Amino acid sequence: MRISNRQAVIAPTTDTLGWIVSGLMVHGLNTTPAALPTVAIIVFLLTAAATNLLLGRLVLLTYRRRFRTASFEEATALACQYAVATLAGALAVTVWSAATNQTVSVLAIVAIPWASLAIALLARFTVRVSRTYARAQAYQRAAHNRDRVIILGAGEVGGQIVRLTKNDAASPFVPVGLVDDDTTKKYLRLHGVPVLGTIDSLVSCCQQKDVRTVIIAIADLPTERLKQVTQECARNGIKTMTIVPVREIARRRIQFSDIKDIDLTDVLGRREVHIDLSRISDYVAGRSVLVTGAGGSIGSEIARQLHRIGPRDLVLLDRDESALHTIQLDIYNKGLLDTRDIVLCDIRDKEALRQVFQEHRPEVVFHAAALKHLPLLEQYPDEGWKTNVLGTKNVLELSEETAVTTLVNISTDKAADPTSVLGRTKHVAEQMTTSIALENGLRFVSVRFGNVLGSRGSMLWTFKHQIDSGGPVTVTDPRVERYFMTIPEACQLVLHAGAIGRPGDTMVLDMGEPVRILDVAQRLIAQSGNDVEVEFTGLRPGEKLSEDLIATDEDGIRPFHPLISHVRVEPVAPHRLDTVREWAYGAAADARHVEKDAKDITAAQQEEQAQPVAMSHEAVSH
Repeated sequence: MRISNRQAVIAPTTDTLGWIVSGLMVHGLNTTPAALPTVAIIVFLLTAAATNLLLGRLVLLTYRRRFRTASFEEATALACQYAVATLAGALAVTVWSAATNQTVSVLAIVAIPWASLAIALLARFTVRVSRTYARAQAYQRAAHNRDRVIILGAGEVGGQIVRLTKNDAASPFVPVGLVDDDTTKKYLRLHGVPVLGTIDSLVSCCQQKDVRTVIIAIADLPTERLKQVTQECARNGIKTMTIVPVREIARRRIQFSDIKDIDLTDVLGRREVHIDLSRISDYVAGRSVLVTGAGGSIGSEIARQLHRIGPRDLVLLDRDESALHTIQLDIYNKGLLDTRDIVLCDIRDKEALRQVFQEHRPEVVFHAAALKHLPLLEQYPDEGWKTNVLGTKNVLELSEETAVTTLVNISTDKAADPTSVLGRTKHVAEQMTTSIALENGLRFVSVRFGNVLGSRGSMLWTFKHQIDSGGPVTVTDPRVERYFMTIPEACQLVLHAGAIGRPGDTMVLDMGEPVRILDVAQRLIAQSGNDVEVEFTGLRPGEKLSEDLIATDEDGIRPFHPLISHVRVEPVAPHRLDTVREWAYGAAADARHVEKDAKDITAAQQEEQAQPVAMSHEAVSH
């Protein structure tokens, strides 16, 4: 790194003066002028100082780097530089001695470089101490405006964070302590900051030190331990932060931009998903692929991952033009919406959908189009039926007509032992997929999984909006638990499921352990630093306390992948949908009947009330 002109002059000038001062000291202390003539000292100084300057400028570059901390690296470089300069000076004195036939004491003259090196190092350490003191003063003056933090982890990463926060006057943090499970570090100090205790004492340490923020600086902290720490902090209103993955900072020092808020992805842990790219490529690469619902959270990520594999054509279909614009811009870096592979179509419209299939002749279909909001579908079950059942029926039948080789129907965990319109309609979609696949021997499969992080209109979006608005954050029940998975992780497994699925299979993704929704809400509130209340609203119609990935009458096996279970659902042929429609509507159907019965009763009462009036009119007329 280059330094300023002023700094480039100060260091070599200081070192040259150090050589001169050292020479004068040796000359003044010289008690045997015959053994060390003045001319020999001058020859040595001129040669050694000149060599030192050349080495510092052109070879070792010690005068062209920003050595501002008098580090061990700089001390080592200077020692090497001065050693070479000493050899050059000694050689010059030897040549002069031979030419003049004078004897020179080498031991006496070697004292000069030792003294000059000591002066150079002393100068640098003086600068370091003065700068450290100045930073400390500035740090103390601004400390009251910064967040007091405790750092979890007293290792290398924790040490870097302490140095970073203490050495930068613009630091947003003041480290008041560290915690670590290594008991040998207890009561030690790391760059002046004490180790207060173990991780189990973290919350009590925060309360004692009036700390509202914790920075987690252990890169390999197990997911369960991380979850335990963040939950405990969230319950006590303590914000938790962490660093970016170590692989991103392996070759550099940590910066403030590397410290980020902990999100649910960090707590859940990113599992390493092993997929067989060659098997996915075998059924995708070089083929025409259609993605329905391509503008949604899952559909768009499937499209992105498919694009990287290299299909011959990637047809993106959605009924939302804004969503199509977004995904085209994301994948192709353009949003003109003027190409035939961007299709505006509603899967409910079979004739319009037929034109899409006939024009593009897809060989592979990923069916992600669906209505997914449970409370809305309880109010409008007809809409859920039209999209999730009839729309899926259209996609399945047209795929069968046009000889699609592989179809993957995206389902939901709510289809297992369903209690809602959403769950039942998606279960019927699974049943239809199985029916057509088994009847025709087609590789049509369904993939079932739970909630994904970051999807549009998801619980996380809702919570963050409520927190930003000042609250309250609404949770249906303190006992509610849900499964979560990252969108990329889910879509990787969806693509792999398409490669290993057998005709009619419903495959269930391993979602890990369920997460309590109240814990998520408390964590987000703690992250915000705001005092926001949690309000419990009660379970909504059709909602469960916990979801099941596999129904009670299903047996899951994992023959091909450790994170993908295969189950069989009872097939329902598309032409027999009327037999399951009332079941799919569930409680919503009962509500419709109640409403219809109420209307019929009201109409009958009105008719009865009208009859006496009519009779009285007849009596008058007669």
